[in-house]
Amino acid sequence: MTDPAALYTSIRDEMGEVLIGKETLVKGVTIALLTDGHILLEGVPGVAKTTVANLFAVTTGFEYNRIQMTPDILPADITGTSIYREQTGEFELQRGPVFANVVVADEINRATPKTQSALLEAMQERTVSIEGETLDLPDPFIVIATQNPIEMEGTYELPEAQRDRFQLKLTADLPERDEEEELLNRFDTDPNLTADDVIQVVDAEDIKAARDAVSEVYVDETVKSYILDIVAATRETPDLDHGASPRASLAFLNTSKARAAIEGRDYVIPEDVKVLAEAILAHRVGLSTDAELSNRTARGVVADLVENVDPPGSRVDLEPDIAAVGDGGTTNADDG
Repeated sequence: MTDPAALYTSIRDEMGEVLIGKETLVKGVTIALLTDGHILLEGVPGVAKTTVANLFAVTTGFEYNRIQMTPDILPADITGTSIYREQTGEFELQRGPVFANVVVADEINRATPKTQSALLEAMQERTVSIEGETLDLPDPFIVIATQNPIEMEGTYELPEAQRDRFQLKLTADLPERDEEEELLNRFDTDPNLTADDVIQVVDAEDIKAARDAVSEVYVDETVKSYILDIVAATRETPDLDHGASPRASLAFLNTSKARAAIEGRDYVIPEDVKVLAEAILAHRVGLSTDAELSNRTARGVVADLVENVDPPGSRVDLEPDIAAVGDGGTTNADDG
């Protein structure tokens, strides 16, 4: 299975044996898998945030660890430490739960900033330092951090440096009535339905092949300019104290390629960029005082900015250039 679209369909359908109405989340996590990204997943308690991560780990065959973040958890509880063994008179390295393919930092904003920062090196460098020794993390390595809305009691807002390391911020919304009705019926029929009821549907070779396919997706220069225009707009608007970093530009490039591949295309269109804009930008930017006093939200500001940035030409305009690149011919740019 080398086709990213087929890989995504297999994961989505198998997770759908338990999960109801969370296709946007499944697509976002699959995009992260195909581009080495991390996910910040926000929602009130009880909307299946942890379930999404658990099901994803099972269907991909990944090793999965969940860390329940609390105010008293320490950095060593995440990364690991050296333990003295009296029997041998030596220190033994004890690896923490971060050593897994899928690491769920559950309710990350209930941990203190010091503990939150323990994930920074792991997320960026894919390594962990314990007692002066640097250890490689498994590959693939994905952090899915869940959090409650920051206005809830007993939570700490993630610092800017931490937020910027999450490729996408996804929101787990409350279900629609018909989805919740289906949920009731499904669990009425099978009250013990869990992640154990799904199976692995892809393997490491499938994932590597799909990643390779994503890396080959073509991005036209006009689409790259569109990405840069959107990022620049976040830095120029008075509604934001600070705009997005170059890491956001790279996130646009990589995730738009993955989305195009999942949609069955080998080239990116402006719609790929536009659809992903809020998930890429909203958690990276900081509202100005005036915007906060006007009860504006980061997502709302980003949505307005994107609407005011003109996209490049239509899908039809982009396809001839891509065909030319693929077959070594010339473009139709001068055809009139």
